[in-house]
Amino acid sequence: MKITVNNRVIEAKPGETIFKAVTRAGIHIPTLCYLEGLAPSGACRICVVEVDSMGGRLIPSCSFPVSENMVIHTHSPKAVSARKTIIELLLSDHPDDCLYCVRNGDCELSKLAQDYGVRRRLNPVSVNIEKKRKYMDLSSPSLVRDPEKCILCGKCIRVCEEIQNVSAIDFINRGSKMEVACAFDESLNTSSCINCGQCVVVCPTGALSEKSHIEMVIDALNDPDKMVVIQHAPSISVSIAEEFGMPAGIDACGIMTSALRTIGFDKVFDTSFSADLTIMEEASEFVSRLQNNGTFPMMTSCSPGWIKYVEQFYPDFLNNLSTCKSPQQMMGAVIKTYFAEKENIEPSKIFSVSVMPCTAKKFECERPEMSRNGVPDIDAVLTTRELAQLFRLYHIDFNALEAEGADTPFGTRSTAGKIFGATGGVTEAAIRTAYFLATGKELTDLKIEAARGLEGRKEFKINVGGTDLGFAVVNSLGQASKLLDEIRKGKNDVHFIEVMTCPGGCINGGGQPRNTDKNAVIARLKKLYEIDKDEQIRMSHRNIDIKDLYDQYFEKPLSEKSHHILHTHYTKRDVI
Repeated sequence: MKITVNNRVIEAKPGETIFKAVTRAGIHIPTLCYLEGLAPSGACRICVVEVDSMGGRLIPSCSFPVSENMVIHTHSPKAVSARKTIIELLLSDHPDDCLYCVRNGDCELSKLAQDYGVRRRLNPVSVNIEKKRKYMDLSSPSLVRDPEKCILCGKCIRVCEEIQNVSAIDFINRGSKMEVACAFDESLNTSSCINCGQCVVVCPTGALSEKSHIEMVIDALNDPDKMVVIQHAPSISVSIAEEFGMPAGIDACGIMTSALRTIGFDKVFDTSFSADLTIMEEASEFVSRLQNNGTFPMMTSCSPGWIKYVEQFYPDFLNNLSTCKSPQQMMGAVIKTYFAEKENIEPSKIFSVSVMPCTAKKFECERPEMSRNGVPDIDAVLTTRELAQLFRLYHIDFNALEAEGADTPFGTRSTAGKIFGATGGVTEAAIRTAYFLATGKELTDLKIEAARGLEGRKEFKINVGGTDLGFAVVNSLGQASKLLDEIRKGKNDVHFIEVMTCPGGCINGGGQPRNTDKNAVIARLKKLYEIDKDEQIRMSHRNIDIKDLYDQYFEKPLSEKSHHILHTHYTKRDVI
């Protein structure tokens, strides 16, 4: 059908909303509550437009359907005035700490105030508003809540409930007393929160943020008695450039390594190496279960939000989880064992940092299972956003640096380890090696198309040594819960399940650049698969440095030593 928007005729599809039709045509309508893929809530009213065919009424474009010959004005004086009033009302109850707010320069409310020329604050008394006085919630190991900055858009609640199926937060109270909080107004650390940070990604203000480890890292860099080492996850190199205005999908791995050395890190390692190590252990565990009638389906264990989710909501599946530590924790463990012995340095003298796309990694590194003799495997975790902040603090100019390779012995990787950053990547990497371990032969086609793509759930079968094995690839915990419920009801045709906590996997993790559109996620995904296509070492068991590590230290996958250092266990958790 045809509709007229700002005196321009565009095409719209029957049944779609004004917002979708107008946005698709490249016309911008502001919003603070809209989430792509979810039913509209109409909570913020910033997206109101004026419709001539309805007598000039203002209607929320995100929830109102188009009709034939509709005449719409997105920025009429009436629409602009209404938006400005809403912004003024929101600011009348908002803190004045913009200069040192975590979202300074990246706040959607501040940008709207600037765009609409809001230059004064309404007197809260004149509009009968009682300013919020709430303490910050610092209880979580991963996240920080500042209720005073909440504008009640509801996006965090919807992501937590409708996408992640966790429901750690919700609206409580009514009217002017309404706020976003955990059950019984308790703290995040006692809630069902799984630390995924998807709420942080969608929050338009500074009401939600990750708990920063930057000061810890700087203190360590300035300590002459510490050897400071850093590892970076597979997805970081294909997303960090976006923080500096570069197009999505650029692989900045070499430049990032150079920048980290410039800052002062003693060693720069690639977590893709320990992703290869994870595959050697995980694929061996999978084959062992096949050969010894083990527990199936076996489920991946590299996503800490997913692990906590199982511990809380599906403890009957704890034995299905792989006992392998995540690549982050494996790298941390070998740094403070094998590497410490090789360098003749006390593990306590090593400050081990990781750069992750995931806020839940901050929680994971503090788990008691992830330390030995009181020394944690990982001392600090930076998100992609925090790494960008660190680069800005040290005035790193990406354009002035030469690309450099990571340090040995943990710098060589296969592309199987690199594709861990994408949903389906772990499964694809595991199949390549498990097939070899089970049959003694290599897969003829290493590209497993059925494992690729951003669909929430993918299932397929692979014939391994004459047996058809079922594989499932799932991203987001809402999708995971549906699959687990089916298994509880008797589904038994799946042997291996990969679950990534965040939609799309690590390339869209809770620590990645905010306000990421789907095209940016797709660009990151494509770059990871281009790397896999173009490089020579594409299987974890062909990584020479992995072979050397086993020859010199672990002996073989699933050995007593590897079980002690590279594997762990999980426990049922009670939540409010």
